[in-house]
Amino acid sequence: MKPFQCTKEDVLAAKKFDPAAPCCLMIYLTYPGVIALRRHRRAHRLWNKGFKNWARFISYKTRKKTGIDIHPAAHIGHGVFIDHGMGLVIGETASVGDNCVLYHGVTLGANTFDKVDRHPKLGNGVIVFANATIIGPIHIGDNPIVAANAVVLKDSPANSRLIGVPAHRNGSL
Repeated sequence: MKPFQCTKEDVLAAKKFDPAAPCCLMIYLTYPGVIALRRHRRAHRLWNKGFKNWARFISYKTRKKTGIDIHPAAHIGHGVFIDHGMGLVIGETASVGDNCVLYHGVTLGANTFDKVDRHPKLGNGVIVFANATIIGPIHIGDNPIVAANAVVLKDSPANSRLIGVPAHRNGSL
């Protein structure tokens, strides 16, 4: 998919999920989550082409500007919305599917320092509420909801609700 197409879908996702969203131009120019995703996509392309120092520099500047820390190697789908993203962290081997919503303070982190696949993989349509933490090389299926402050340490199937510390399934959607 072309870079601008992803950005367009990210802006439309912000418009869809944020009832206070102004016009698309203002979302593009002022929403920290949209800015961070746009810059991440540029850094990710550079990372994949071997320009890792430049990618890291873009990531650093983005974190400084928005408070959102996305490793340039992380895979982010299209139509993703990061709402009030301050403190959000997405690790190196993490993957976020299409049409996901991530709120502030969310961490997609590792549980080891080894150079292995150590971060979570989110399916499509995942909603992760504020300050939730998803740790380790686990898989979260399509369309689940992760409650605020949940700590997810195990795989979860599609259409589930994850609540608590440690998170447990609370039925299906």
